[in-house]
Amino acid sequence: MPELPQKKVGIIACSGEELPEGTVTRLAALQVLEKLRPADTVTICLPLFLAGGEGDRAFAKFYPTIAIDGCEKRCAYRGTEQYSNRPAFGIVVTDLIAEHGLETLSGTRTLNGAGMRVVDHTANLAANKVDELLGKDWSRREGGFTDEPAQEEGVATCSCGSGIPVQKIQVNGQEMTLVALPLIFDNFTKTGKAPGLETGQEIMMQVKIYNAIDPNIEMALETVVLEEYTQFYRKQKESA
Repeated sequence: MPELPQKKVGIIACSGEELPEGTVTRLAALQVLEKLRPADTVTICLPLFLAGGEGDRAFAKFYPTIAIDGCEKRCAYRGTEQYSNRPAFGIVVTDLIAEHGLETLSGTRTLNGAGMRVVDHTANLAANKVDELLGKDWSRREGGFTDEPAQEEGVATCSCGSGIPVQKIQVNGQEMTLVALPLIFDNFTKTGKAPGLETGQEIMMQVKIYNAIDPNIEMALETVVLEEYTQFYRKQKESA
């Protein structure tokens, strides 16, 4: 099975412009990413994510995310859940303010002192949740936690550069994006798996681990995937 990159936690902020709580989400996310947990987190760009950013969506599908929302609309949480996977944890700034009796915020681009204190409170909560999430083993296959504890280290980066490759293919005139397909092809080539019916079936078994496949198109998809693998395999052998 191909090795995906080590586990980190994605931080996705709503970034709302019309409320001071939206500014809080951006600043709190930056604190976590740049100061509090830079080696353990990546940023997920919400506008790019909603627009179809493949790297962001792939990351959020296979790794835990924390959504930081300014208000009860929970745009970051709901967008992540709709297009990839349910976030492992969600923070709503207005709820935090009410729950802890924090002072009233003012300002949008520039927050008052109370606003900056809420930023610190939100960032610390998110950082603590990052620690909790990294103390559990995350199953990429299931998109959830397993029972074994895991500890990993790394360097902060953007999720669009998370290293999870995708490949677009055409099936019955429709474009599909398959997560991890280049890794699967590379792994099969390195182990000497020549193109053929049996190899195609084995590849599809791994494709279905990382992608939700409609049973109605599975046979057509297998044919296309095998054709793509055949081309990949030949190119690798020719360049060897």
